[in-house]
Amino acid sequence: MTEMLNDTPAGAAPATGFSAEPMAEQTPEQTSELMNSRQGALPSVVHGTPLPEAAAGVLSRYEEWVRRSPEAPAVVDGTRTWSYRQLDEAADDVLRALSDRVRPGDLVGVCLDRSAALAVTAIALARIGAVYLPLGPRPGERRIDAVTEDVAVVCLIGDPTVLPARHQAAEQIALPLPGEGTNAAPKAVAAFALPAASARPAPQGAFYAVLTSGSTGRPKAVAVAEPALSALLDWYRTETGLAPGDRQSLLIGVAFDPHVMELWAGLTSGAALVPAPDAVRWDPAELTAWWRDAAVTVCVVATPMAEPVLERAWPQDLKLRHLIVGGDRMRRRPGADVTATVHNAYGPAEATVVTTTHAMRATDQDAGDESAPPIGTPIPGATVVVTAADGRIAARGEAGELCIGGTCLALGYLDPELTARRFTAPPPGIDAGRTDRVYRTGDRVRMLDDGRLEFLGRLDDQVKISGVRIEPAEVEAALEQNPSVRSAVVTAPRSADGSARLVAYVLASDGASPEELLSEVRAWLPEQAVPSAVRILDAFPLDANGKVDRAHLLKQAAAPAQPNAVGGATAGNGDAHDGATESERLVLRVVRDLLERPRTELTDNFTEAGGTSLGAARLLTVIERETGVRLRAPELLRQPDLRTVAAVLDKRRAAVRPGVA
Repeated sequence: MTEMLNDTPAGAAPATGFSAEPMAEQTPEQTSELMNSRQGALPSVVHGTPLPEAAAGVLSRYEEWVRRSPEAPAVVDGTRTWSYRQLDEAADDVLRALSDRVRPGDLVGVCLDRSAALAVTAIALARIGAVYLPLGPRPGERRIDAVTEDVAVVCLIGDPTVLPARHQAAEQIALPLPGEGTNAAPKAVAAFALPAASARPAPQGAFYAVLTSGSTGRPKAVAVAEPALSALLDWYRTETGLAPGDRQSLLIGVAFDPHVMELWAGLTSGAALVPAPDAVRWDPAELTAWWRDAAVTVCVVATPMAEPVLERAWPQDLKLRHLIVGGDRMRRRPGADVTATVHNAYGPAEATVVTTTHAMRATDQDAGDESAPPIGTPIPGATVVVTAADGRIAARGEAGELCIGGTCLALGYLDPELTARRFTAPPPGIDAGRTDRVYRTGDRVRMLDDGRLEFLGRLDDQVKISGVRIEPAEVEAALEQNPSVRSAVVTAPRSADGSARLVAYVLASDGASPEELLSEVRAWLPEQAVPSAVRILDAFPLDANGKVDRAHLLKQAAAPAQPNAVGGATAGNGDAHDGATESERLVLRVVRDLLERPRTELTDNFTEAGGTSLGAARLLTVIERETGVRLRAPELLRQPDLRTVAAVLDKRRAAVRPGVA
């Protein structure tokens, strides 16, 4: 799930491989692998359960449910329900509309939100044999331009009013997609703009592709084959018991690779998909209320959103049985009051969403323990191996780089050179029958004696922001697209709770403002990659070797923003608030603490000051804890500034009877 999730952080992210069951008997392959680790110690290698010889494909499993239970609900969106028959008929209508223009193997960018229309599009493209490339409902125009220069996207499917200008002006075909639902677009088209001549097609056999952050400043496209996704879904159904009568969340952002798992898990199980309203993704209280009201039984959620939910008193009237969490490191275990089984999942997009998992239940002896749980053991068909710096297999208990092999691996990147660098031959001693290649994750882990993995951090500069993998170099490159920016350096300071944010330092020509730079960079980057602050410098600090002193900048990133930084102090000393209401002081204090921006003012807009969806979730949680009033996410996000947010809070507090939240 873009490393666990993904993310995720993409990713992201992460996820994949069973709960903490006793390790299987040591195989002959593991015995030979022992010779490559420290003498006398078990090697850091675990193989997931072998897959059955002939597993059914993703599309065929879905079509089986259309035949077996055509009138069963396939998508439940508020008061509107689509049966499997209705969904299938709509997919055939879309297939006919696209059949003259979209061919098997073509990459199709999907710019739709979580809805019946999204499910219909995914089914139609699978039936054509086209490659599903989820981009989200509002992909940045410049990001799309960069993607279509590198990747041979035949068309974009989405609301014509939010497509990039080049696709708005291109030939369009109206698509008969469902227009009802919480997140549905009233109209959708397929827009055919020619990709660049040098753009790369998807490799043969690709079922879907996703974008991950790239160190060159351009996103990388990862292609995944149907058998890898099918194996993941087989594990998912077995682990969760997902079946007819269940309700599977459709909650993850569409551009994030776990979305593909959610979508097809429901459709291949005879269960109903339940698209989440957007506010649910911002507010822990909204999320649990949605679980209850929508009768969700199985849900996938990013770690940064799951943790505030798990810190609250767990509602005891939920039907939720399984909660799959990924995208970032979990910092504590669920409490004994959590009635759902919580799966801590890990996996990069390059290994098909989930690679290892660790299941946690209320009956566990360590329920509620403050220590971070492990990321578990591999799912069926996956192999995990920890390698030392010299490339040998590390011994159990020895930290090293996590490498992943087996049937879970993606086909690779659309860039063959990049694929060759990251997908390599396995270390000596690994049975070639289990895996003939491994993906080097860049993640630092340790394998425990029982075969479970502990996540220790990254080996390179990648960071996780709100559960999504981010390359700081990509953010730097996006800033440097502005002709007024000579150079940019992006740091990722961490707060006391371990969460990271991005702070950008730039050398820019006279007249460049942080506000303008931040506004412009939003067109290039996904939300999680937009810096929380931009600070303009005359020169970068240098270390003894004459290189940019990133450690010094990282230290400075936690310091108060200067007047030339976005969100800098307004007139006055920035700390005196004579005449401010109690709510104004509370909102300002909490936002400053959450964003680590001491000069944030009441006149600042929450989002423009660096607030993200997950930051909003944390803000709402703190306000409820300190006042007993639960604001809704839209009440925060629709306000022009923090003073207006405080006014809404004052109004709500005045309307609440004493002792009632």
